[in-house]
Amino acid sequence: MRLKARAKINWTLDIVGQRADGYHLMDMLMQPVTLSDDITLEKADQVTLTTGGTPLLPADERHLAYRAALALKAHTGYPGGAAIHVKKHIPVGAGMGGGSADAAGVLIGLNRLWALNLSLSELEAIGLTLGADVPFCLRGGLTRTTGIGECMENLPCGRCWPLVVVQPCEGLSTKEIFTAYHEGVVDARPDNAAAALALAQGDASALSDAMANVMQPVSEQRRSGIAEAIAALNARGAFAAQMTGSGSAVFGAFTSTDAAKAAFEAAQRLWERTYLCESCMESVVFDNEP
Repeated sequence: MRLKARAKINWTLDIVGQRADGYHLMDMLMQPVTLSDDITLEKADQVTLTTGGTPLLPADERHLAYRAALALKAHTGYPGGAAIHVKKHIPVGAGMGGGSADAAGVLIGLNRLWALNLSLSELEAIGLTLGADVPFCLRGGLTRTTGIGECMENLPCGRCWPLVVVQPCEGLSTKEIFTAYHEGVVDARPDNAAAALALAQGDASALSDAMANVMQPVSEQRRSGIAEAIAALNARGAFAAQMTGSGSAVFGAFTSTDAAKAAFEAAQRLWERTYLCESCMESVVFDNEP
């Protein structure tokens, strides 16, 4: 069984509070993009993991794909295992949910491969124990996500936008950026309702006006390349350019594929980790079935 586990972007990201246990309360609009990792699953006696692609990640319990398989096996009591291979394409430490996407792909794929017949809500509950972005990466679509990532409202999407994604610098620690957020000043907060309406109507101008990511100033202080990449994408005609998640990747959204391709070619000359993709609605896509 082969599938693609897709990355995500944040059209908006706001922090609206913090729980007693330290988890931050979010209010954000997220959507999958066609940039994806490739996952192969085969039935086996035990759960094993191999990795490939760039960057090459450790194939052990530090990898969310491996932990997802073990969590699903423990939850259901499934007696067998699976040989899992993850080929990375999604940048790491980028705010694009690459690890969460891999976990979601494994949960959805093994649910089918092992004939477990768990519902999406059951998979989302397991996913939340692995990471706050995993439930969204299981569901996909355009959502307004609140709480710590477990409350998702499905939203209509008027069109998908061509994107250029750039990771202009080394990755960032999500924990570090959340901690530093409390020490900084928020320059601008998103208007999530207006952004949701703009996405539903395919209105680029209104979307640009409503977007913001409250963590962007903090990340820019630690990685000057973030602001430089955003400026470069704007200069190349993006109607909006912004950091996704806690960084360090940024994306530029374009009104045409030709404009996005031209910006991609220009950005590629400056930054090695540059990707041409588009927003989409499906988070996990099967290449074939057993």
